[in-house]
Amino acid sequence: MIRTNVLCCAGTGCTASESALIFDNFNECLKKYGLENEVKVVKTGCFGLCQKGPIVAVYPDKIFYSHVKPSDVERIVSEHLYKGRVVTELEMSDEDLQTHEKIVDIDKIKFYEKQQRIALRNCGKINPEDISEYIAMNGYEALGKVLSSMTPQEVIDEMKASGLRGRGGAGFPTGTKWQFEKDQPGDEKYVICNADEGDPGAFMDRSILEGDPHAIIEGMEIMGYAVGAKKGYIYIRAEYPIAVHRLQIAIEQAKELGLLGDNIFGTDFCFDLELRLGAGAFVCGEETALIASIEGKRGMPTPKPPFPAVSGVWGKPTSINNVETLANVAQIMLNGADWYAAMGTEKSKGTKVFALGGKIRNTGLVEIPMGTTLREIIYEIGGGCPNNKAFKAVQTGGPSGGCLTEKELDTPIDYDNLIKAGSMMGSGGMIVLDEDNCMVDVARFYMEFIVDESCGKCTPCRVGTKRLLEMLTKITKGEGTLELLDEMEHLCREIQDTALCGLGQTAPNPILSTLSHFRDEYIAHIVDKKCPAGVCKSLLTYSIDPNLCKKCSMCSRQCPVGAITGVPGKEPYVIDTEKCIKCGSCMSACRFGAVVRK
Repeated sequence: MIRTNVLCCAGTGCTASESALIFDNFNECLKKYGLENEVKVVKTGCFGLCQKGPIVAVYPDKIFYSHVKPSDVERIVSEHLYKGRVVTELEMSDEDLQTHEKIVDIDKIKFYEKQQRIALRNCGKINPEDISEYIAMNGYEALGKVLSSMTPQEVIDEMKASGLRGRGGAGFPTGTKWQFEKDQPGDEKYVICNADEGDPGAFMDRSILEGDPHAIIEGMEIMGYAVGAKKGYIYIRAEYPIAVHRLQIAIEQAKELGLLGDNIFGTDFCFDLELRLGAGAFVCGEETALIASIEGKRGMPTPKPPFPAVSGVWGKPTSINNVETLANVAQIMLNGADWYAAMGTEKSKGTKVFALGGKIRNTGLVEIPMGTTLREIIYEIGGGCPNNKAFKAVQTGGPSGGCLTEKELDTPIDYDNLIKAGSMMGSGGMIVLDEDNCMVDVARFYMEFIVDESCGKCTPCRVGTKRLLEMLTKITKGEGTLELLDEMEHLCREIQDTALCGLGQTAPNPILSTLSHFRDEYIAHIVDKKCPAGVCKSLLTYSIDPNLCKKCSMCSRQCPVGAITGVPGKEPYVIDTEKCIKCGSCMSACRFGAVVRK
């Protein structure tokens, strides 16, 4: 009889840190101690606390082990599972409070205190490769309810009443989108799940697919029933192999139980689902480019109208929703529109998942009710910037978004408030920046990404973004002028107004937002030829303080270009700034703080 369950995170982050080996070691050690019939080890999805991974949770004890290594497994088995003594050295400490207090109960972890997990409700709780565990969590109950007691129009009306808006970035009302397709004539219609998550630092959709794939299948079936579609596609980038593998397993399991295919739940509703792998093009997150890719064409956007609801994949009416949107659908049908609409703000209902990254103590996934402030996410959930560094900005919305500063931290998060503040929600990436980040370099990074990802179809995006990147590069090298700054801002506005799709239209946002909030940094690069954050290599100068130099020659031995000279034990060392390539090797080598970077 199973008395204890050991849950091993098997999301991408923890898998990269040997969680698969940890899982295998648990099974081997349990046999060694004769516990294989009493303890069950389960691979589960992301717990959200990526900074603490690899993570192992023990139930019903509610013990949370963090930073677990394969070599730690035998100690957990012998001490905790065999002798009943918690391994306190491995137990998670609550760094949110910066007290390093040990967590006695998983439910008391401060990281989860202000979260409300709906899209992530099963991640870290069930085995995503076992359909019975999803069913045990009320899985497919919503589909049964919809097929047995609701008409397609009633489903759409319920979605409209819930206030759910698309979580892919645009925030278009989901129920209204479904209505457009349902109202189109014809029997051949399609639904698509957009799992082509491409924002730098974003991993919300990937984690949902890895931890709860059946939630997406059930959501797509409900959407198909509502709009009159019998076929669906999940468009997912091939760079997500774990998510692809678990979706394949989930689809096969659902078919075996008659929950996908013909006459589902004994009704006339038939629905088939197919995976389509994308090559990882950011532009294929745009729905018309995504449709072209599904059809076997090059992923490039097309002008709208016609919209996909009228003419989508194969020229037929099509509805497209992203992963997080679909993860909410079954719960809305199960608990009712009023339940969902009670969460969030007046215009942005429900919750939102964010991938919290960058200069933050607790990187990971968070799901919070709309209306939660940026300050609450960054400081109360994320734990603030590490190493007592000062918060500088937070980039929301990825390459399509913008930077928000200290004065916007008390902004309640919803679609309209973020746009008003000069950024956008996007799909949910949230990158925290501290005093060591150069905002000009941040803008250059995003523009470099956009240039690489532009499909090249329209001139404003293909040529305009490349010119913007050239301008930013000049500024970071100290070659910019104030006139160039005005020219760059003008070009940003032109691209916004003339680019074909959302990728190009929002490409200038990181530049415009950093110019708005951090113009002084741009001016410092142009006028003073200095990078205040000490990031832009061309503007840095390395020197050696003769009063601190120990004449040990370590810096000279590490210099790859022979730019440092001196006499060991006799003369302080000196850097030839003409030869120096500003690699920083000398600073890393010096143990006495004698190398100065300005």
